[in-house]
Amino acid sequence: MRRIRVGIDVGGTFTKAVAIDMAQGKIIGKVTVPTTHSSSEGVSTGIVQALESLMEKYSIQNSEIELISHSTTQAVNALLEGDTAKVGIIGMGVGLEKSNVIKRTNVKNVQLAPNKYLHTCYRFLDTSKYLDDKEVEQAIEELKEEGAEVIVVSEAYGVDDPSNERFVMEKSDIPATAGHELTGIYGLEIRTLTAAINAGILPKATSTARFVESAVRNEKITAPVLIMKGDGGVTDMSTFRSKPIITVLSGPAASVAGALLHLRIIDGLFIEVGGTSTNVCVIKDGRPEVRYVTIMQHPTCIRSLDVRVAGVAGGSLVRWSGRKITDVGPRSAHVAGLPYSCFTATEELEGGQIITFRPREGDPIDYVAIESAGGKRFAITNTCAANALGLVPDGDYAKANQDSAKMALSILASRLGTTMEQAATIILDISVKKVLEIIEPMIREYKLKKERVVFIGGGGGASVLVPQIARELQLPWKIAEHAEVISSIGVAAAMIYEEAERTVTNPKPEDISALAEQVKKVALERGALPESVTIQSEYLSERSLLRVSAMGNISLDIGTANAQEINEDEAHVIACELFGINEGVQRIFDMKNYHIFACEMSKKKLFLKSKRQPVLVLDKYGRVRLSVDNAAIFNGSPEQVASEIENLLKQGSADGKDLAPQVHILDGAKLIDFSSLTAPEHVSRAVRDELKKSTTKDVAAIVRLG
Repeated sequence: MRRIRVGIDVGGTFTKAVAIDMAQGKIIGKVTVPTTHSSSEGVSTGIVQALESLMEKYSIQNSEIELISHSTTQAVNALLEGDTAKVGIIGMGVGLEKSNVIKRTNVKNVQLAPNKYLHTCYRFLDTSKYLDDKEVEQAIEELKEEGAEVIVVSEAYGVDDPSNERFVMEKSDIPATAGHELTGIYGLEIRTLTAAINAGILPKATSTARFVESAVRNEKITAPVLIMKGDGGVTDMSTFRSKPIITVLSGPAASVAGALLHLRIIDGLFIEVGGTSTNVCVIKDGRPEVRYVTIMQHPTCIRSLDVRVAGVAGGSLVRWSGRKITDVGPRSAHVAGLPYSCFTATEELEGGQIITFRPREGDPIDYVAIESAGGKRFAITNTCAANALGLVPDGDYAKANQDSAKMALSILASRLGTTMEQAATIILDISVKKVLEIIEPMIREYKLKKERVVFIGGGGGASVLVPQIARELQLPWKIAEHAEVISSIGVAAAMIYEEAERTVTNPKPEDISALAEQVKKVALERGALPESVTIQSEYLSERSLLRVSAMGNISLDIGTANAQEINEDEAHVIACELFGINEGVQRIFDMKNYHIFACEMSKKKLFLKSKRQPVLVLDKYGRVRLSVDNAAIFNGSPEQVASEIENLLKQGSADGKDLAPQVHILDGAKLIDFSSLTAPEHVSRAVRDELKKSTTKDVAAIVRLG
């Protein structure tokens, strides 16, 4: 019997679904349906249509499906369109601070887009005394009378003691959310604003979740239904119903997750080229970079992949001044409703003339298209230019009729008084420059070492732009397997990822331990397999912020005889590829669930030569779990390793080093990062306490060296 996972990604133009046989590790089939923006149920209708089409086309039985996961644009669309519920905010604090609390919690009407607002109404409750049932109920009733459909509760220091926020939520007879549910960090104003934006899309999210789940159950499918988050992990639908804001940017996150599954990489940029826009995300030390989300210029407490967007892609339209090509995009053939010239029969283009037009009302009239003798119009796009120059390989998703592409570019070139090749090259050069304006600052910002950077292309238009971008910077590139549905693959095979933050001054081992246990518990509840969980922590001293994350494989992924685990030889090949060398890569020691490799490298600087030992940790599926540029490694019994770490830290203190190095512990079942602790005595105690819990005989410590 097949074990099938279904991944569905909702894009701006198309909703794409894939079915993956997890036992065989192969794609069974894929389907594409138009995204149903105008349906009464919104994009949910397209999700259900894609699922039904996939099952029918590839004869998938409902009993074979073990998991369905999807990304959604519901949250972003609702915000862009101003399709939000009116939010009643209850701000709380002690009477002496009333004016300050009101100032920070009464966020008024929040502008989401031109002439689109999230509307709010407000009440204040004094928590210097016990809250009275009638007082709370009256405040809620008054907000409802003003039109509130959802309640937000936000109290000063509510993250330290959320009991008052919970008390008010329990009294509400309409949906309610609170600041402490979304974040554990201080910042009353940003916490309230985040909760208000989240509340505004709650009703829409609830109906979406209900519609998708009921449709799945009507198909007699009992498999869990998960949803993609903006940070690259997946979570259950109950979480989506209460925190829909976490799905913002889930589409780009899905693509990155898919790319990381297929292409192992330490440092690089994932470039997803769609039809209208290109998304760029940095991958550093094997993990995508995550940042706080800004929604329409409003900063929030929600973290998501740091995705930058360029308004140019495979379907972008050409613009001109009448004498020369001036720009490419931001409008695309999809927006204009025009077919690509290169996917058209040559006879339809014969005798065609260049015309200018407006893709949408209010757009400039400098966009060009080919109009045939019969009055039909065809777009000239980046995909047409790349095909005309023979840059798209056979079998690629973007491969088109090269004769039609050449004819279209020749018609344009004759009006410009240039050659077909020159016209096509100018179009691609303009587009490449636009994407480079995003990529080059990201490389500098994240301090990526150019000699280690690899570009990964995804999306249907990957082969159109990514090779040209990479050649411009003289960097290596790869196109992800199944690039056109990479986001759907990422949705289907993504891992559980949970994160929590707390405002803490000088975190102690027990602070990290408590937060780590909390995050791990949530990850396990969401379906992560205990042996696959990786826990990482970091401390941002300038903001007194402790952040702990847990990442793990979904349990359905593991535990069968046919699971796609890699052997020692395969792991060695991957390590050599990632280190960029063929010799000198050593497997350090055997450990359950992990492959650990190191090599010695020399770096020449002026007249000096320094040696460093890079270390790489792969999980048993070949995914990069840890990459350290220079490290010392200890292994042995938990007691031995704890003593080694203690001695190393004491030596550092004796040498006048006030800050402890970053320490990572692997005990065969999990990987724990202690980099959030900076005091040597704290690191020593935390490591010893953690290793006391270990049930394995052999553990390892990886210590980052300066």
